[in-house]
Amino acid sequence: MREGEGNLRLSVVSHGQQALLAHLLQDLRKLPENVQISITANCPGSLPAHLLLDQWLDVTENTQPAGFGANHNAVFQRSKASFFGVINPDLRMPTDPFPALLDALKQPDVGVVAPLVRSPSGEVEDNARNFPRFHDLVAKALGAADGRAPVSGTDPQAVDWVGGMCMLFRQEAFASIGGFDEGFHLYYEDVDICARLWRAGWKVLLVPEAEVIHDAQRTSRRNLGYMRWHALSIARYFFKHLGRLP
Repeated sequence: MREGEGNLRLSVVSHGQQALLAHLLQDLRKLPENVQISITANCPGSLPAHLLLDQWLDVTENTQPAGFGANHNAVFQRSKASFFGVINPDLRMPTDPFPALLDALKQPDVGVVAPLVRSPSGEVEDNARNFPRFHDLVAKALGAADGRAPVSGTDPQAVDWVGGMCMLFRQEAFASIGGFDEGFHLYYEDVDICARLWRAGWKVLLVPEAEVIHDAQRTSRRNLGYMRWHALSIARYFFKHLGRLP
């Protein structure tokens, strides 16, 4: 890993996604020298040898798979950077989104920021949304709405929650609420942490000036195991936050 601790540490978790990770790292290598990059191999033995030996990276191989929150919390615990980011391996960054994101995050009451996310075809994705209610889930299932927050202009704007494919946190904000709730295994950790940040007095911002591309895998729509995790996470979220949303 690069010597010293930079201003920003990025945490990436790979589930045997070597091809996606290679493309992401190609983009990340263009970033300023003060960005630290941590890779967690969630599937034992899944990272190629050249990455394990790469001094530019902080690499961890799990002995057994862990959840989204547990993996990123573990990286945060050994970070001393002022800002902490979680990003998915299926992201591409043709332009550097971090200057605009960090500029917005330097506002003292902002806890987390996220870029505008586009699909590979250029369409704006729904990574900034309103907090879900029961009727919203029904509407989404029927194709009537997806709960996305409207995006206007390029100035940072407050939203209820932002997607976990790319989130940048102020270090003290993340620490003050205890990081991700590890009771969520794979889904709704992002909704939950944004709800807790708002309740603790921190703002959640979308920064449209910063953009990334997301080649979404949508695994929960095809795999019964992931669908089960998704349903359990929804139930946990509503049980935890019912009547307590900001």
